Amino acid sequence: MDKEQVSLNKYISSSGFCSRREADKLIEQARVTVNDELVLPGAKVRPGDKVEVDGEPIKSSAAKKRPIYIAFNKPVGVTSTTDVKDRSNIIYYIGHPKRIFPIGRLDKDSDGLIFLTNDGDIVNKILRAANNHEKEYIVSVDKAVTPEFVKQMSNGIPMLGTVTRKCFVRQEGSRRFRIILTQGLNRQIRRMCEYLGYNVMTLTRVRIMNVQLGNLGVGKWRYFTPEEVSKMNDMVSVSSKV
Repeated sequence: MDKEQVSLNKYISSSGFCSRREADKLIEQARVTVNDELVLPGAKVRPGDKVEVDGEPIKSSAAKKRPIYIAFNKPVGVTSTTDVKDRSNIIYYIGHPKRIFPIGRLDKDSDGLIFLTNDGDIVNKILRAANNHEKEYIVSVDKAVTPEFVKQMSNGIPMLGTVTRKCFVRQEGSRRFRIILTQGLNRQIRRMCEYLGYNVMTLTRVRIMNVQLGNLGVGKWRYFTPEEVSKMNDMVSVSSKV
């Protein structure tokens, strides 16, 4: 019987309701019931158990649905959250007919590429810190970019009790640069710039892994191409084993 059990957060994530991390939050907020009873973090479920979030039934992933992968050019002012209390959230903005949720975050005051999906498994693989998936940004600042600024940014900046990983940085204009990160510390680029006495004016994410923002308009979204889906699955398959 124990072999049939699965952790509740994985069950919810696999259903496409939300990511595993979001499922943990829902459980902690006492919004999840199993067989009409509130459960604690770490709970497990068996086949046939009735799982509900805020009274809404969660269907098992056994009824496998077609996965959805979306690339969205998030405008400034839209929050990358599924919190229904936040009317500026990304889900309201897109208005997709299927239940989807964002992979990772992009600050409210930043714009550019963010993924949305109903595939909880790929979310967990992409978000693993050790996977080293690249994210590329174009950033404009409030004063001239210097060779010393580029050198310091690329070699690592102290922040949040650690030092940022070495990364690719290239000047793109007098007050603009391109940066490629393989980690996602809270407001990382803005904090790195502030440490060196710069303020970020605009910050646009133009690539995540193998998917480019390209000419996708601000506020517009598109489905991944079959080639993008295949390549991404290959990338997460390899990196999640490391």
